[in-house]
Amino acid sequence: MRKLKLREGVDLANLFGPHDLHLKMIEGELQVRMAARGDEITLHGQPESVLRAEHILRELADWTRTYYELKPDDISRAIRATEEQRDIPLKPYTFSASALPTKKGNVNPKTPNQQAYLEAINQSDLVIAIGPAGTGKTYLAMAMALAALTQKQVSRIILARPAVEAGEHLGFLPGDLFAKVHPYLRPLYDALYTMMDIDRANRLIERGEIEIAPLAFMRGRTLDDAFVILDEAQNATTEQMKMFLTRLGLNSKAIVTGDITQIDLPDSQKSGLAQIAEILLNIEGIQFVYFSEQDVVRHRLVKEIIKAYDRFEQYTSCSPRKASSNPSTASLNYPSGSDTNGQGPSL
Repeated sequence: MRKLKLREGVDLANLFGPHDLHLKMIEGELQVRMAARGDEITLHGQPESVLRAEHILRELADWTRTYYELKPDDISRAIRATEEQRDIPLKPYTFSASALPTKKGNVNPKTPNQQAYLEAINQSDLVIAIGPAGTGKTYLAMAMALAALTQKQVSRIILARPAVEAGEHLGFLPGDLFAKVHPYLRPLYDALYTMMDIDRANRLIERGEIEIAPLAFMRGRTLDDAFVILDEAQNATTEQMKMFLTRLGLNSKAIVTGDITQIDLPDSQKSGLAQIAEILLNIEGIQFVYFSEQDVVRHRLVKEIIKAYDRFEQYTSCSPRKASSNPSTASLNYPSGSDTNGQGPSL
C-alpha cells in the first residue's frame, strides 16, 4: 500500500474524471485499487503496478494545475507510454504544443516515439521511420507534409509507394495506367482524406500541389521545394531505394517509412529499407526513428496480434524446420526510439 498526497492547486475533478472514470481506467489497466479522500489517494496492488499508477497520477495532476483539461485519451496514452519505462516524463508528447493542425482537427503524437519522430522531421531533411503497422509512421508524416504545404514551407507534396503485390497475384488489371496502379496507392489517398476534405484534396491533386505516384515514376526527376514521403519502403529494392534517395532537391525534405517484417519482394530481391541503416551511418542531416508494438495506435487488438506474431516467429526460429521466406527479414528486431545522429543498428 502507498499513499499519494497531491500538491496544492490540483483540479481533483479534472484528474479523477467524470464519475472517477480516469481512476477506474488506471485501476483496470494496471490491476490496482485506489481510494481517494480529499487530496490523498491510497493505492493497493503489486508494488511495480502501484509505483507506475502513482507516477501517472503525479504527472497528470501537474497537468491540471496548468488548466489542461484531461480526456480519456490522455489517460490511455499515459498508460501506454509507461509500459516500457515506468517513470518516463509524460508531458512532452501530449501537450497541445505538439499538435499539428489539419482541416479536420489537430493531429497529436500519442507516444514518446511519435513525439521523437515529429522532432526528427523538424530537425532533419531525411528521416527513416521503421516499425510495425499502426504506429503512425505514414499518418504523422502526412500531417507534417500538409502543415508544411499550408505554411508555404514547400510548394508541393509527393507521396510514393512501390507497386508490389502483398503476397497475392492480382493478375491483369483493366484500364489505363492510372487505373492499373491506383489500387497500390489507395492507402495514401485514405490517409490524405482523413486529414482533408475530399474535394479540397482532389483540387490540390489536380493542380499538382499533391502528387501520388508509384515509386518507379520517380526515376530521372529532381524533387525541388517538396515534401516527399516514401511509404511501404520495405518493398523497395536496393536499386530503387538509392534511386529515390538521390532524387532529393533543394529546399526539400524526404520521409521514408516501412515495416521490415512485412517484405513482399521475391526472395531473390533484397529490401532497400533493410540495408539502409548500415549504408547511411554517420551522415549529418539523416535521422532514424524506430517504433515498436508499444506505439501501435490502432485497435487495441493490433498490438496484441503483433506481439503474438513476434512470439510465434521467435519460437519457430529455434526449429530446424523453419525456413525464412525472405533473407532480409531474418533476426530483425525493432529498437525503440530515435537515433539523432543518423546511426541505426546493424541490420
